Amino acid sequence: MSRQRYVVLKATGAKGGLLGAQATPRIEALQGVEVKMESATLSTREVLDTRRDPSVLRAAPVMPVMLVAPKQMAAEAAAAAASPTWGLDAVGASGSPYSGAGVTVAILDTGIDAGHEAFRGKSIVQKDFTGQGDGDQNGHGTHCAGTVFGSEVGGVRIGVAPGVAKALIGKVLDAQGSGSTEQILDGILWAVREGANVVSMSIGLDFPGLVRYLVDHEGLDIEPATSQALSAYRENVRLFDAVAQLVRAHSSMFEDAIVIAAAGNESERPKYEIATAPPAAADGFISVGALQKLDGADLRVGVASFSNALPVLSAPGVAIGSAKAGGGTAVMSGTSMATPHVAGVAALWLEQIRKMNPRPRIQQVEGKLVGSATLARLANPEDAANAGAGLVQAPRE
Repeated sequence: MSRQRYVVLKATGAKGGLLGAQATPRIEALQGVEVKMESATLSTREVLDTRRDPSVLRAAPVMPVMLVAPKQMAAEAAAAAASPTWGLDAVGASGSPYSGAGVTVAILDTGIDAGHEAFRGKSIVQKDFTGQGDGDQNGHGTHCAGTVFGSEVGGVRIGVAPGVAKALIGKVLDAQGSGSTEQILDGILWAVREGANVVSMSIGLDFPGLVRYLVDHEGLDIEPATSQALSAYRENVRLFDAVAQLVRAHSSMFEDAIVIAAAGNESERPKYEIATAPPAAADGFISVGALQKLDGADLRVGVASFSNALPVLSAPGVAIGSAKAGGGTAVMSGTSMATPHVAGVAALWLEQIRKMNPRPRIQQVEGKLVGSATLARLANPEDAANAGAGLVQAPRE
């Protein structure tokens, strides 16, 4: 009998099952319930027994995940020389009276170069889920962190919310940008338990990688391998839906947190468009598409050719300058670069909302992010379908 590694979400004290076969948990039932994640190698019969357990919220086979890797754009060199931090102006962070002070952010990525000058004076808590140790041998996580909360580098501001003083850095992807759903879920639960208000990640389920593994290591033919991988993909989408709802439930173990995730870079306009990919597509996560600055236009933008369709929001994601692991800055493009802009703006809105409500609910932050976004700066009105609610905007007063 074949055995497979599974991630199991369990609720302590749950009666009758909170999720069962439902795709969406009963949020009100999750108040005050402690949730934990377990991993186990299970047979088919054991999987069925696990899912009958009334304390089990969801169980899904472990899948490989991959970094939403940066795209190489021909316009990067020229754009970088002109204005690599144009995104700060585009989202209104440069003129906002808020800095993200008092907000705790979490970055789930390839780690961070904590010694970089952009993070000088910050309280950075690192946790490694890869076994490779703290630090950032890839550079992607450092770049994303710089856009969210980095201070000045060489006298130039790179961060949307430089007033953020505490950051939780979950290294859930290794130096090659690879990981597993087990590591990602562990990272999300760790971040919210540690008090993250905003969680930012740029990760996608590696469906082709799972198919290759089943063919190369399990000896399956391509058709059954694809079928098995599709089943795992479906179960993991449901698992992330459940995790998103858990975070939103504001139970006693969680700080109220908003999870922001990259929509993915698989599109290739005008040839084809790919919809927002999991886990960003999970019901309850804020998915982010990428925008590019158009030549000769004052903050006029267009949807990046690679950006996946149907995101919740969009943000600058082409030719973005931020912290480079090892020192200095680097320019990258991708929905991975757009996502930290939204995470930073979320921190600004949270600071503003807390002036009137010290413990705001996640829905208030989401309402500000989505409600203040604008489609007015899109040069092509037809781009609106691929920009979600539009270009995210920082609070102005």
